[in-house]
Amino acid sequence: MLFHPKKLLLIAGPCSLESRRVCQPVAEALVKLGEKRKDLRIIFKGSFDKANRTSLAGPRGTGMEEGLALLDWVKREYGLPVLTDIHESAQIPAVAKVCDVLQIPAFLSRQTDLLLAAAASGRVVNVKKGQFLAPQDMAHVTGKLRAGGAREIWQTERGTTFGYQNLVVDMRSFPIMAQNGYPTIFDATHSVQLPSAGGGKSGGQREFVPPLAKAALAAGAQGLFIETHPNPEKAISDGPNMIALKNLPDLIDDCLAVWRAVRR
Repeated sequence: MLFHPKKLLLIAGPCSLESRRVCQPVAEALVKLGEKRKDLRIIFKGSFDKANRTSLAGPRGTGMEEGLALLDWVKREYGLPVLTDIHESAQIPAVAKVCDVLQIPAFLSRQTDLLLAAAASGRVVNVKKGQFLAPQDMAHVTGKLRAGGAREIWQTERGTTFGYQNLVVDMRSFPIMAQNGYPTIFDATHSVQLPSAGGGKSGGQREFVPPLAKAALAAGAQGLFIETHPNPEKAISDGPNMIALKNLPDLIDDCLAVWRAVRR
């Protein structure tokens, strides 16, 4: 299994893969994190297509061919397992040849055919809880993956729609979702997103990432999903809620301290 019960799972990387110029420093930083912190299991993430942009004018990323080439390069050059989003069943064969983890985006978490196709790929499947779902509803989502023969299932909380242009994280989600029998992960950066609040793009409040990440671990989360970028202000997507790469080590150390304390 890719998940290790004695290690904090960290899924980290840029929102959009963008380029090797962006991916290289992130991959290097993640390798260094893992060398010094032996109780971390690190997965490199990046999206080749931001398919649900607020506006048609929003850049969508590298596209699948270039994006998978970047992920393959990261995997070979740095020895990191890699994860990316899938949006259509037709993408799965090509993505599964490269990626160790297939991720189901939150908006697609109830798409039965996509879930079953991902389950049949033989890869780990990380499914994000839709903003429109209660944590109890994830029993049905993971049930579809289990019925489809998924060899390893992860489930990720990324907040629930609360009023207009805001998300809220209910910390009860983690013990509730844990009852499904699969690892629970907290998406610490998308949970502080302000959808569509930036005039044709999403805003965000990255200052709330650290307290929410630590609270989630205290509530029982077994992993963290954190998007990071060398220069978030220049990122093509989700800059306002991403963590600056230079700040990632201190954040992870604080989170590990909480995770270790809870395990004791």
